[in-house]
Amino acid sequence: MTEGLRSDGRQNDELRFVKFFPKFIDYPEGSVLIQMGKTRVLCNVSIQNSVPDWMKGRGKGWMTAEYAMLPRATHTRTEREYKGPSARSQEIKRLIGRSLRTVVDSQLLGERTLMLDCDVLQADGGTRCAAITAGYVALALALGRLVQAGECAAGVIKAPVAAVSVGFVGGKALLDLCYQEDSHADFDMNVVITAGSHFVELQGTAEGSPLSRAELNALIELAEGGIRELISLQEETLMKAGFS
Repeated sequence: MTEGLRSDGRQNDELRFVKFFPKFIDYPEGSVLIQMGKTRVLCNVSIQNSVPDWMKGRGKGWMTAEYAMLPRATHTRTEREYKGPSARSQEIKRLIGRSLRTVVDSQLLGERTLMLDCDVLQADGGTRCAAITAGYVALALALGRLVQAGECAAGVIKAPVAAVSVGFVGGKALLDLCYQEDSHADFDMNVVITAGSHFVELQGTAEGSPLSRAELNALIELAEGGIRELISLQEETLMKAGFS
């Protein structure tokens, strides 16, 4: 890692301040607000005791996600998506759904549907990563309630999962990019990893200079360190909420 502090005072390999607020909304089966620097995302999980028609009779469950941003989540107001999700929102919600489906045992879930709603209250970079990271905690809270009630087997969640952004900005490899860093990145990537360093998804794009293999490996190692920290915070949050 190159040395020196970033504009917000962090080291290059340091996450932004991260805090989970579990049970943020009373009504969903699982609810979590995540604060990741200035980014704030509310994740709510609802459980339906049915599955889509195309899955009926298979004895398996399903998980889906939605993603939206409040009109003043950013510096300028954006219109609400009355005509359906934008291409960006569609892409992000599919990423969130794919990421969390990998850690749910659909057979043990039974014919239930998990619906995760991710709403960005304030955006300062990394909203999709924050949604995946907090979405897992909301999911664990929701399924933990089923397990405690004896309605679902304890192994329904196979492993924790989290996501973080990394990138090269001004020739420096940085962890957990804020908006200012992301908008000036030569290369940025979103990395989704489960506990035990099993990779779910890598989304990387060169906005300026392409990367060498060595530089790509450096970013992946940086992301792995950040993910380990995030998973530790997830587990600590769940333990305090009574779900370990």
